[in-house]
Amino acid sequence: MKNTWKFTLSLLLLSTPLAAEESYVVANGSIVVPLDVFQECDVCPEMAVMPLGSFMMGASEGESWSSIWDVEGKGPVAYEGPDGLYNIPHEGPQHEVLMDTPYAMGVNEVTHAEWMACVRDGGCSHNPDHSVVVFRRGDVELGPDHPAIDVSLLDIQEYVAWLNARVGVEAYRLPTEAEWEYAARAGTTTRFAQGDVLTSDQANFSGDGTEHNRGRPFPNLLSRAVPVPVDELDAANPWGLRHMSGNVYEITISCFTKRHLGLPTNSAYLDHAEQGCDRYVAKGGGYEMAMDGVRPSFRIGPYDDYRRSFVGFRLVRIFPNSETR
Repeated sequence: MKNTWKFTLSLLLLSTPLAAEESYVVANGSIVVPLDVFQECDVCPEMAVMPLGSFMMGASEGESWSSIWDVEGKGPVAYEGPDGLYNIPHEGPQHEVLMDTPYAMGVNEVTHAEWMACVRDGGCSHNPDHSVVVFRRGDVELGPDHPAIDVSLLDIQEYVAWLNARVGVEAYRLPTEAEWEYAARAGTTTRFAQGDVLTSDQANFSGDGTEHNRGRPFPNLLSRAVPVPVDELDAANPWGLRHMSGNVYEITISCFTKRHLGLPTNSAYLDHAEQGCDRYVAKGGGYEMAMDGVRPSFRIGPYDDYRRSFVGFRLVRIFPNSETR
């Protein structure tokens, strides 16, 4: 199925003048084009080149199924919309964003094995707790192919600096919220890249929480209560990115705001992020969230030193102008 998506998108790209310009040189001299997957070193994450384009960022009217509490836990922030559906203020307003900065996105969440390569090499000072506490089961130890967890944005900055040094190019960083959501949606306009609902075969989220939020049973939904390895489940979106919904929250470089800024381009979102802040947007939900909380438009705002078993990350690889062909 992924090859079919790639072939179809390649035909669309070839039908536009921009397609001929969308090729980039990576550190080893290879030329990559949209949807190509590459790995620049033996301990580097796999990256997929994103096609250029635009998208509607944020939640559509009535997209959410449930009222939630605000990010500080002070009270409900959703209001009921048409047909009994909810709208969450910090997921809007929905607005169009032009992706004007070429980049590749991590195919997977950065794994524990990839993180520990940085620890062993002396680039990362934090050796994270790679276990999850599960009710009635106690501590569950995770494996090398599970997402790296118990890492904060400050920890991730060390990993990014180490990775850039390994590659020899200042090219890797955390994504902006726009880069993350554009990649997660993968050209779709439904609640999730896979459609308006998910199954437990497609994403790791809480079946119990989903049934509670919807007020009715959903057959065959699981509550795994732990992350799964990045290569498990049928979790790829149409652009081949895995676990963009569920498994663990993913930290971005964007500052958390109570409403979207409504900026027109990704470069504008990057400029805003580079001003710095102490709370950052995390996206994608996690294994403990109901289905509604793993939508691409869902967002929370952890502090820069926030470490939890349900928070991880993936990186982007930018292509400086000197490398564009």
